[in-house]
Amino acid sequence: MLSHLRHERQRNRQTNQDQTWGLLLCYTWLSHELRNRNGRGLKVLKKRSLLSVVAFICAVSFLTACGKNFYFAGRTLPPSGVLNRVMVAIQNPSALSKGTLQFDDALYDIRHSYNNKTPLFSIGGYSGALPVTIQNMPEQQVGAVYSIGDGSLTIVSYAGEKVSTTTASSSLNGISQSIFTSRDLSYIYAASQSLHSLTVVDHGTTYTLNLPGVYRVSINPGNTVALAFVQNTNDVYSVVHLNADQQQAAINNPHWNPGLPNSQPAQDCYPQNLPVYCVFPVSTGSNVSFDHPTKAVFSPDGSTAYVLNCGPECGGTTSGVTAIPITASSLNPSGVGASGIALLATQTMAVPGGVTNGLFNGSTFYLSGQQIQPDGLLAGNLSILNPATGQVTGQYSISDGTHNKMILADDNTLWIGSYQCQSGERYKLSQSSAPGTPFGCITMFNTANNTALVESFKGDGTGVAAVTGLNKVYTAEGGQVYIYNTADGSARDNTNVTVNGTAYDVAYMDAASDGDNTTY
Repeated sequence: MLSHLRHERQRNRQTNQDQTWGLLLCYTWLSHELRNRNGRGLKVLKKRSLLSVVAFICAVSFLTACGKNFYFAGRTLPPSGVLNRVMVAIQNPSALSKGTLQFDDALYDIRHSYNNKTPLFSIGGYSGALPVTIQNMPEQQVGAVYSIGDGSLTIVSYAGEKVSTTTASSSLNGISQSIFTSRDLSYIYAASQSLHSLTVVDHGTTYTLNLPGVYRVSINPGNTVALAFVQNTNDVYSVVHLNADQQQAAINNPHWNPGLPNSQPAQDCYPQNLPVYCVFPVSTGSNVSFDHPTKAVFSPDGSTAYVLNCGPECGGTTSGVTAIPITASSLNPSGVGASGIALLATQTMAVPGGVTNGLFNGSTFYLSGQQIQPDGLLAGNLSILNPATGQVTGQYSISDGTHNKMILADDNTLWIGSYQCQSGERYKLSQSSAPGTPFGCITMFNTANNTALVESFKGDGTGVAAVTGLNKVYTAEGGQVYIYNTADGSARDNTNVTVNGTAYDVAYMDAASDGDNTTY
């Protein structure tokens, strides 16, 4: 599919070029004829007729060129005219601003127009303070930017290259450690660890659930399952929108159990007088457990939620993956929004190399994490899991640190970003027994031959964006923007994309699908 979209994009570019050249040729020919027609005495009438035909053809070509306002997959041609844009979330770009959203032309690796008429590309109307994450949704031509400085969530229109809406911190119940918006932009889920609350914004109405220690949320693409995670516990919670006929039952019984298989009493419901949302613990089957769960990754077919158990890396016992089937019987009948009312975890698969993040490539599940070494330090690993058999089929050394970014790119590559990579086993080796050991926060893993390349250290790897079709990857490392070739992992010249301030996240606005996503 990606190959088809690339070809379609190339055809559209060629069509625009052909139309431009056609207009120039028509104009040149007509000018030549008009200059010389008085010097030709013969067959003036025929020449006039020919000129009329050519003028008509040129006019049609001109109208076609002007009417073409999209570049591929029906997406609107942006005002800048740039077709390969990487948005950069920048903190403290100047003394007068705490945040800005700029975007680069990733075809030429420049932050200005190719002819220098536009010195800097930026998103109009953005005023958030300290942006930290970009939830990239190129299929919907929008991005959701969360700013931790003021707690606002901003929806950016990729088509208009400007802000569409902003949800203030007051509607999200303060600063969030984890936040997600549904693809239709009708729902927002936010976890505020400091306030011990899980907030749901449903079509503009805010509901706040009490869940002490909650620090992360994971939502499936269809917005039918919303899972919440409490730090330093072995529990997973499901957010549920109640149907109208369930609200009174919740009022009559504070320990309400909806009577569905595997369901447990609600942890909390809101509002108390007529509950609309409740949060339920997820049940576990025999010999199934969670061990310091951190997030969930959903299978490509949507049938299973795989909870990632951090284990020893987070102070627990066993790292691994726990599967939660998503079936009709586990969802609230006639549910609207989050509906996982009777979820049951059915299988736990051990992954000794550590698990804090994961990404599917077809049926192959790539998992990144860290394993405690005999000297007490942590070493980064990439494990390959076959969910069908529950077996780990390979484990490879990668960057140390907490792995917060994973993304697939061109040339059969998987890119992984982490932070605090300079505190692990690789750094120790580079300073002692194995000088020259790379200990950077960015890893390129070749999925065709299962080899890993750790880049040089530049600081925490807080953002990774795959510029598919152009064989390159943009990163945010140590507060600056860097570019790599996917063919061999070599660095490209980043002189013309460096920023003032701190670059914290990056997103490819013109990616083929929402799968090209840096955080969620």
